[in-house]
Amino acid sequence: MTEDSASMAITLSEQDKTTLRIAAYGSVTLLSAAGAAGGSPHKIATTGSIALGSATGLVGHVLAEYPKSKELNGRSVADIADRVLPALTAAMSLLKEQAPEEAENFRSTVITAIESATHHGQPGPVVADMIRKITKALDAA
Repeated sequence: MTEDSASMAITLSEQDKTTLRIAAYGSVTLLSAAGAAGGSPHKIATTGSIALGSATGLVGHVLAEYPKSKELNGRSVADIADRVLPALTAAMSLLKEQAPEEAENFRSTVITAIESATHHGQPGPVVADMIRKITKALDAA
């Protein structure tokens, strides 16, 4: 059995899948909002989303579907962070419990998306701070 077919044998609930999508795409949304201070939010959003779309395994199959836009909307960065940061920790916890081999895949996918989104230069202090918050939320599980 290949790694991809093994990961497909794991069944996540629709709520679990929604949590993973909010966590991953929400990370890019948070970075994009933080990047508005530097003037490049669209570039961050585009590059980060493309990186998430390149994920493989169970994580890749889940992230192939983008979350509903209302799930990532907020009136402020704080509103979005209140939803996304706990979702990152929850996503890692549920993957460690239900699909341990996919937990590191998810973490590295999110980190790769963050690095891709900010590769065009040294991130400013606002973006760097958001990267620290995202990483801390991933590692809290």
